Amino acid sequence: MHRWLSGESYWAAGRTRDVVDRSFAASLGVGVYDGGTQVGVARVVTDRATFAWVCDVFVDAGYRGRGIGTWLIAAITGHLQADGVRRVVLATRDAHEVYAGVGFRPLAAPERWMEIDRRGVVA
Repeated sequence: MHRWLSGESYWAAGRTRDVVDRSFAASLGVGVYDGGTQVGVARVVTDRATFAWVCDVFVDAGYRGRGIGTWLIAAITGHLQADGVRRVVLATRDAHEVYAGVGFRPLAAPERWMEIDRRGVVA
């Protein structure tokens, strides 16, 4: 997972192993396997009651184009729905069609959302 996220993803490039480990330890981690080989991963930050943020979704390059990402997101959203979670968000630069196929839509009221983004800020 660390190699994929820190070396092959655009959103977590350069993320240290410690940060990856801590982020998954504090989240719901979901893996996809072909036999004993991991081929995909996602992380869900959630209270498992009202809200979830799906992030760090990655499918190994050799397994892309087979519907694995769609299946993974459908499994995650189904699990969250069964828990009663009614709001699930995510962000993507280039996989809108994958997420739209599972029911994600652009934010209905983006003007309500705010953020603090300190990525790239050196202390």
